[in-house]
Amino acid sequence: MLTPITDVDAYVRTREGWHTLAERVLAPALHAATGHIGLRALADGITTPPFGGDGRTLSLRGDELRDTRADGSLRAVPLTTLAGAAAFAGVPLGADTGVYTATTAADPATDVAGDGALTHALAQWFAFGDRVLHAWTAAHPDESPATVQLWPEHFDLGTDLGPDDGRRANYGASPGDADHALPYLYVGPWAKSDDPFWDAGSFARLSYETLAGSTDPEATAAEFFRHGHAIASSPKS
Repeated sequence: MLTPITDVDAYVRTREGWHTLAERVLAPALHAATGHIGLRALADGITTPPFGGDGRTLSLRGDELRDTRADGSLRAVPLTTLAGAAAFAGVPLGADTGVYTATTAADPATDVAGDGALTHALAQWFAFGDRVLHAWTAAHPDESPATVQLWPEHFDLGTDLGPDDGRRANYGASPGDADHALPYLYVGPWAKSDDPFWDAGSFARLSYETLAGSTDPEATAAEFFRHGHAIASSPKS
Protein backbone atom coordinates (compact mmCIF):
# COMPACT_ATOMS: atom_id res chain seq x y z
CA MET A 1 0.00 0.00 0.00
CA LEU A 2 1.05 3.60 -0.59
CA THR A 3 1.37 5.94 2.38
CA PRO A 4 -0.92 9.00 2.20
CA ILE A 5 1.06 12.25 1.90
CA THR A 6 -0.51 14.95 4.05
CA ASP A 7 2.29 17.51 4.41
CA VAL A 8 2.65 18.51 0.77
CA ASP A 9 5.15 21.32 1.36
CA ALA A 10 7.53 19.05 3.27
CA TYR A 11 7.14 16.39 0.60
CA VAL A 12 8.03 18.86 -2.15
CA ARG A 13 11.16 19.95 -0.26
CA THR A 14 12.17 16.31 0.16
CA ARG A 15 11.53 15.55 -3.51
CA GLU A 16 13.50 18.58 -4.62
CA GLY A 17 16.44 17.55 -2.44
CA TRP A 18 16.60 14.13 -4.06
CA HIS A 19 16.14 15.66 -7.51
CA THR A 20 19.11 17.94 -6.86
CA LEU A 21 21.28 15.02 -5.80
CA ALA A 22 20.21 12.87 -8.75
CA GLU A 23 20.90 15.64 -11.24
CA ARG A 24 24.06 17.13 -9.73
CA VAL A 25 25.79 14.23 -7.93
CA LEU A 26 24.62 10.73 -8.91
CA ALA A 27 24.22 11.21 -12.66
CA PRO A 28 27.44 13.25 -13.13
CA ALA A 29 29.46 10.60 -11.27
CA LEU A 30 27.95 7.85 -13.43
CA HIS A 31 28.37 9.83 -16.65
CA ALA A 32 32.05 10.57 -15.98
CA ALA A 33 32.74 6.83 -15.84
CA THR A 34 30.31 5.43 -18.42
CA GLY A 35 28.83 8.19 -20.58
CA HIS A 36 25.35 7.24 -19.30
CA ILE A 37 22.97 9.08 -16.95
CA GLY A 38 20.11 6.62 -16.29
CA LEU A 39 19.55 5.79 -12.63
CA ARG A 40 17.58 2.95 -11.02
CA ALA A 41 15.04 2.51 -8.25
CA LEU A 42 15.66 0.43 -5.14
CA ALA A 43 13.29 -0.92 -2.51
CA ASP A 44 14.34 1.93 -0.23
CA GLY A 45 15.85 4.60 -2.46
CA ILE A 46 17.50 5.28 -5.80
CA THR A 47 20.93 4.38 -7.15
CA THR A 48 23.36 4.49 -10.01
CA PRO A 49 24.02 1.21 -11.80
CA PRO A 50 27.46 -0.19 -10.89
CA PHE A 51 30.27 1.72 -12.60
CA GLY A 52 34.04 1.76 -12.70
CA GLY A 53 36.44 -1.11 -12.26
CA ASP A 54 35.44 -1.62 -8.63
CA GLY A 55 31.68 -1.87 -9.26
CA ARG A 56 30.94 1.38 -7.46
CA THR A 57 27.39 2.58 -6.82
CA LEU A 58 26.16 5.85 -5.36
CA SER A 59 22.72 5.66 -3.79
CA LEU A 60 20.23 7.65 -1.78
CA ARG A 61 18.91 5.45 1.01
CA GLY A 62 16.68 7.14 3.54
CA ASP A 63 18.56 10.12 4.92
CA GLU A 64 21.99 8.94 3.69
CA LEU A 65 24.14 9.09 0.59
CA ARG A 66 25.99 5.79 0.26
CA ASP A 67 29.07 4.81 -1.70
CA THR A 68 29.23 1.03 -2.11
CA ARG A 69 31.78 -1.15 -3.91
CA ALA A 70 31.37 -4.64 -5.37
CA ASP A 71 33.56 -6.09 -2.61
CA GLY A 72 30.96 -5.01 -0.06
CA SER A 73 32.81 -1.98 1.31
CA LEU A 74 30.51 0.87 2.24
CA ARG A 75 30.83 4.53 3.15
CA ALA A 76 27.83 6.62 4.11
CA VAL A 77 27.16 10.23 5.04
CA PRO A 78 23.97 11.94 6.27
CA LEU A 79 22.26 14.18 3.73
CA THR A 80 22.88 17.82 4.61
CA THR A 81 23.89 20.16 1.78
CA LEU A 82 24.69 19.81 -1.90
CA ALA A 83 28.31 20.75 -1.18
CA GLY A 84 28.62 18.00 1.41
CA ALA A 85 27.15 15.38 -0.88
CA ALA A 86 29.30 16.41 -3.85
CA ALA A 87 32.47 16.35 -1.77
CA PHE A 88 31.62 12.92 -0.38
CA ALA A 89 30.98 11.55 -3.88
CA GLY A 90 34.02 13.24 -5.40
CA VAL A 91 31.91 15.14 -7.93
CA PRO A 92 32.91 18.74 -8.75
CA LEU A 93 30.14 21.22 -7.99
CA GLY A 94 28.61 22.31 -11.26
CA ALA A 95 29.76 19.19 -13.12
CA ASP A 96 28.07 19.16 -16.53
CA THR A 97 27.26 15.89 -18.27
CA GLY A 98 26.52 17.67 -21.53
CA VAL A 99 23.44 15.46 -21.86
CA TYR A 100 20.89 17.66 -20.09
CA THR A 101 20.54 21.18 -18.79
CA ALA A 102 20.26 21.03 -15.01
CA THR A 103 17.12 22.59 -13.55
CA THR A 104 17.89 22.26 -9.84
CA ALA A 105 19.78 24.74 -7.66
CA ALA A 106 23.58 24.75 -7.95
CA ASP A 107 24.11 26.66 -4.69
CA PRO A 108 26.52 24.62 -2.53
CA ALA A 109 24.43 25.48 0.54
CA THR A 110 21.26 23.94 -0.94
CA ASP A 111 19.56 21.86 1.76
CA VAL A 112 19.05 18.29 0.49
CA ALA A 113 18.22 16.63 3.83
CA GLY A 114 14.45 16.34 3.45
CA ASP A 115 11.94 14.95 5.93
CA GLY A 116 12.45 11.40 7.22
CA ALA A 117 8.86 10.16 6.92
CA LEU A 118 8.44 11.75 3.51
CA THR A 119 11.77 10.40 2.32
CA HIS A 120 10.26 6.99 3.05
CA ALA A 121 7.14 7.89 1.06
CA LEU A 122 9.28 9.08 -1.86
CA ALA A 123 11.36 5.89 -1.85
CA GLN A 124 8.19 3.82 -1.57
CA TRP A 125 6.78 5.60 -4.61
CA PHE A 126 9.83 4.86 -6.74
CA ALA A 127 9.77 1.21 -5.66
CA PHE A 128 6.08 1.00 -6.57
CA GLY A 129 6.67 2.68 -9.92
CA ASP A 130 9.55 0.34 -10.66
CA ARG A 131 7.39 -2.71 -9.98
CA VAL A 132 4.45 -1.63 -12.12
CA LEU A 133 6.64 -0.46 -14.99
CA HIS A 134 8.68 -3.66 -15.04
CA ALA A 135 5.46 -5.68 -14.96
CA TRP A 136 4.15 -3.59 -17.85
CA THR A 137 7.24 -4.03 -20.01
CA ALA A 138 7.36 -7.76 -19.21
CA ALA A 139 3.80 -8.06 -20.53
CA HIS A 140 4.82 -6.49 -23.89
CA PRO A 141 8.12 -8.12 -24.89
CA ASP A 142 7.18 -7.91 -28.58
CA GLU A 143 6.81 -4.10 -28.51
CA SER A 144 10.50 -3.25 -28.01
CA PRO A 145 10.16 -1.88 -24.48
CA ALA A 146 12.89 0.51 -23.41
CA THR A 147 14.82 -0.08 -20.19
CA VAL A 148 13.01 1.27 -17.14
CA GLN A 149 15.23 4.09 -15.90
CA LEU A 150 15.09 7.09 -13.62
CA TRP A 151 16.05 10.12 -15.66
CA PRO A 152 17.83 12.68 -13.45
CA GLU A 153 16.77 15.79 -15.37
CA HIS A 154 13.05 14.96 -15.36
CA PHE A 155 13.41 13.01 -12.12
CA ASP A 156 10.94 10.31 -13.05
CA LEU A 157 10.97 6.63 -13.86
CA GLY A 158 10.02 5.89 -17.43
CA THR A 159 9.95 3.53 -20.36
CA ASP A 160 8.35 3.48 -23.79
CA LEU A 161 6.87 0.72 -25.91
CA GLY A 162 4.46 0.10 -28.74
CA PRO A 163 4.42 -0.52 -32.48
CA ASP A 164 7.45 0.94 -34.23
CA ASP A 165 5.39 3.07 -36.61
CA GLY A 166 4.75 6.15 -34.49
CA ARG A 167 2.16 4.48 -32.25
CA ARG A 168 4.47 4.14 -29.26
CA ALA A 169 3.85 5.82 -25.93
CA ASN A 170 5.80 6.80 -22.85
CA TYR A 171 4.82 5.15 -19.54
CA GLY A 172 6.16 6.48 -16.31
CA ALA A 173 6.03 7.18 -12.60
CA SER A 174 6.69 10.79 -11.64
CA PRO A 175 7.25 11.80 -8.01
CA GLY A 176 5.63 15.14 -8.84
CA ASP A 177 6.77 18.33 -10.49
CA ALA A 178 6.18 22.08 -10.65
CA ASP A 179 2.72 21.58 -12.15
CA HIS A 180 1.58 18.70 -9.92
CA ALA A 181 3.05 18.48 -6.44
CA LEU A 182 2.29 14.85 -5.60
CA PRO A 183 3.31 11.67 -7.43
CA TYR A 184 1.43 10.30 -10.43
CA LEU A 185 1.62 7.68 -13.14
CA TYR A 186 1.44 8.84 -16.74
CA VAL A 187 0.97 7.66 -20.30
CA GLY A 188 2.01 9.97 -23.13
CA PRO A 189 1.47 9.02 -26.79
CA TRP A 190 4.20 9.84 -29.28
CA ALA A 191 1.63 10.82 -31.90
CA LYS A 192 -0.58 13.83 -31.31
CA SER A 193 -4.08 12.84 -30.22
CA ASP A 194 -7.18 14.70 -29.11
CA ASP A 195 -8.71 11.72 -27.32
CA PRO A 196 -10.24 12.86 -23.99
CA PHE A 197 -8.23 10.21 -22.15
CA TRP A 198 -5.24 12.56 -22.39
CA ASP A 199 -6.57 14.66 -19.53
CA ALA A 200 -3.28 16.46 -18.74
CA GLY A 201 -2.91 18.03 -22.16
CA SER A 202 -0.62 15.82 -24.21
CA PHE A 203 -0.68 12.92 -21.74
CA ALA A 204 -2.87 11.16 -19.16
CA ARG A 205 -2.23 11.26 -15.42
CA LEU A 206 -3.27 8.86 -12.65
CA SER A 207 -2.96 10.60 -9.30
CA TYR A 208 -1.27 9.42 -6.14
CA GLU A 209 -4.48 10.03 -4.24
CA THR A 210 -6.35 7.60 -6.49
CA LEU A 211 -3.65 4.96 -6.18
CA ALA A 212 -3.27 5.36 -2.40
CA GLY A 213 -7.03 4.98 -2.03
CA SER A 214 -7.17 1.83 -4.15
CA THR A 215 -7.48 -1.61 -2.56
CA ASP A 216 -5.06 -2.88 -5.24
CA PRO A 217 -2.83 -0.03 -6.48
CA GLU A 218 -0.83 -2.28 -8.81
CA ALA A 219 -3.98 -3.52 -10.55
CA THR A 220 -5.23 0.07 -10.81
CA ALA A 221 -1.90 1.06 -12.38
CA ALA A 222 -2.02 -1.83 -14.86
CA GLU A 223 -5.54 -0.91 -15.96
CA PHE A 224 -4.50 2.70 -16.47
CA PHE A 225 -1.56 1.62 -18.63
CA ARG A 226 -3.79 -0.78 -20.59
CA HIS A 227 -6.31 1.96 -21.34
CA GLY A 228 -3.62 4.35 -22.52
CA HIS A 229 -1.95 1.63 -24.58
CA ALA A 230 -5.20 0.74 -26.34
CA ILE A 231 -5.68 4.34 -27.44
CA ALA A 232 -2.06 5.14 -28.27
CA SER A 233 -1.51 1.96 -30.30
CA SER A 234 -4.81 1.95 -32.19
CA PRO A 235 -4.48 2.35 -35.97
CA LYS A 236 -4.54 5.98 -37.04
CA SER A 237 -6.71 7.03 -39.95
